[in-house]
Amino acid sequence: MKPVNLLGFDRAGLIAHCGQMGEKPFRATQLFRWIHQKGATDFAAMTDLAASLRSRLEAGAAVPAMTVLSEQTASDGTVKWLFDVGGGDAIETVFIPESDRGTLCISSQAGCAVGCRFCSTGHQGFSRNLSTAEIVGQLHHAEFALRRRLGLAAGNRAISNVVMMGMGEPLQNYAALVPALHVMLDDHGYGLSRRRVTVSTSGVVPMIDRLGDDCPVALAVSLHAPNDALRDELVPLNRKYPLAELLAACERYLERAPRDFITFEYCMLDGVNDTAVHAEELLALVRSAGKPGRGLPCKFNLIPFNPFPASGLKRSSPERVRAFAEVLQGAHIVTTIRRTRGDDIAAACGQLAGEVQDRTHVERRLPHAPIHIVRNTSGTPANSRPGEGVA
Repeated sequence: MKPVNLLGFDRAGLIAHCGQMGEKPFRATQLFRWIHQKGATDFAAMTDLAASLRSRLEAGAAVPAMTVLSEQTASDGTVKWLFDVGGGDAIETVFIPESDRGTLCISSQAGCAVGCRFCSTGHQGFSRNLSTAEIVGQLHHAEFALRRRLGLAAGNRAISNVVMMGMGEPLQNYAALVPALHVMLDDHGYGLSRRRVTVSTSGVVPMIDRLGDDCPVALAVSLHAPNDALRDELVPLNRKYPLAELLAACERYLERAPRDFITFEYCMLDGVNDTAVHAEELLALVRSAGKPGRGLPCKFNLIPFNPFPASGLKRSSPERVRAFAEVLQGAHIVTTIRRTRGDDIAAACGQLAGEVQDRTHVERRLPHAPIHIVRNTSGTPANSRPGEGVA
């Protein structure tokens, strides 16, 4: 019989599993601490557990290490791991060091079925969801590998922030995501603050509502366009959950969120979504959402596009990005321009690809024609879909 992978349990799940062996909840909590606070994988080393429990664990459980295919370190200190998850699939995980934090970017799927035009992962197609153990395993490997590398004393964490912004759409793997978040947040596990764990989504509206009920953490929304016509082309999921529905879900989420704003990610694409007119449309969009007279509390994170051949897109110039930011900042909306990290090892935003055995015929699904920008009679981009307004 295959050993049970204990990385797949949050603490409540581990308590239930140990309960089936006749163990009390505090024993499960001790075991949980050994795994996630001390990085132990050998049950014999867990000396405060009863010998009988250690024997049963050795016979039927394991804390297996992720299989590392490669590890690369960029000139800026960014680290990227490629993990083999079986079946010909491999996923990527990235650690981004900064002076005041260490952020781990974690993957949730082998590939991605959303198919955003500007994302390398989406162009590889989709193979499968990752298990909770595979999601948590990325954090477990990175945390304890970095502690050893950095020579950190016991109790000092290498990773202070987690962003679910790697390969995949996290909210399309909800059943595995939520227990993994519980492990990250648990004071007996990694003890991360809800404000320092971020789930990024392309806009799976029903699951945004569920996340607010089940495990509210910081939320980042991949927006990338100020109107439905353009977002339909950049983020195909928009055809199912258009902007009005998405922003309404964001407003509902704020009622439970650990932060009082939503972060909107906006990839800057040359000649596609980066004009002053687009910036003004964005302002109108967020002002019209939320409560009357207040708009939707938000922050914009402008992301320089990291080009790859299949996209057919180009990065906006630094001058264009700054001008775009100034429009938003002039309206008193907090706006940052993301500093590209790890691009010399293809670890920057939108570049994660890994190896994916596509099961969704991505070549047939994704469009290859240039993006069609709908314009109104004044020559400015329109905020309606083709056929819904003047074009």
